[in-house]
Amino acid sequence: MKSNFLLLTLLIFISCKAQNTPLYIGTYTDGYSEGIYKLDFNQNTGQLSNLQLAISTQNPSFITYSRNKKYIYAVSESLGGSVSSFKIRENGHLKFLNKVSSNGEGPCHISLNRQGNKAVVSNYRGGSASIYSIARDGKLNDATQIFNYNTDDKVSHAHSAQFFRDELYIADLGINALYQYKLKGDTYELALPTIVEMTENPGPRHFTITKNGLFIYIINEYGNSITSVKKTENGFEQIDYDTTLDKNYEGNNSCADIHLSRNELYLYGSNRGENSIVVFKRNKFNGTIQKIQTVPVHGDWYQETLH
Repeated sequence: MKSNFLLLTLLIFISCKAQNTPLYIGTYTDGYSEGIYKLDFNQNTGQLSNLQLAISTQNPSFITYSRNKKYIYAVSESLGGSVSSFKIRENGHLKFLNKVSSNGEGPCHISLNRQGNKAVVSNYRGGSASIYSIARDGKLNDATQIFNYNTDDKVSHAHSAQFFRDELYIADLGINALYQYKLKGDTYELALPTIVEMTENPGPRHFTITKNGLFIYIINEYGNSITSVKKTENGFEQIDYDTTLDKNYEGNNSCADIHLSRNELYLYGSNRGENSIVVFKRNKFNGTIQKIQTVPVHGDWYQETLH
């Protein structure tokens, strides 16, 4: 699962009024890296400066932070798999709070609900996802629910998950599905085994949801594509399917992350191989997208083990 520092690792921007914004970077620590790093990001010039180690921790490959900007949460792809919570100090460095099991090998993604009292972790190698409650002091409690997607004839690779109101969506790259759960009481129950049928092994990896919840955009690692989905009265329907690659690119590629702009007029996806960020303009009325730009990242990626 290891890949380019620029394209796979999550970068966290913490909003503030100052010109320089603290930026946190999760890394793999099998080489020279030591944990989670902090940089100053100049929003006017794009310059990065003042690189510091925010905290030493093993393989924090994906990180996210709480809405109140007081805590950071990181998965660790070390043996056994774990997820940790950290408090952000006044100087921007991190204080370790606690660590719990991810309940599966190779945790690769974590996200929080809007209230900040629940977290969901996706375990790539384990083929499972775990839900956690978060205490008022930012610490993680042990998992309240664990979903295992492996079957006798299918190997799961759960790769990302997101809460949306009383729903939960989980992307499974191995089984080519985007599961939908609905909250019933205190537990999430499976509503749909996949919101749309996916053929030819596209490998749904990450996804983003519009603020009103009517549209979902899924980036496919193997298919080098984005599947656009609309929510209907009877479920979901696919409305678009677009390549992320330039028409002249002929090399190998694996897609990674996807994000909507704040005004939801633009959609961004990352290409590992083409080493680019692809930009789509989005029609806010019907949800379709149109590619308008491919921007090089001026870096390269590497991969030790192919997904």
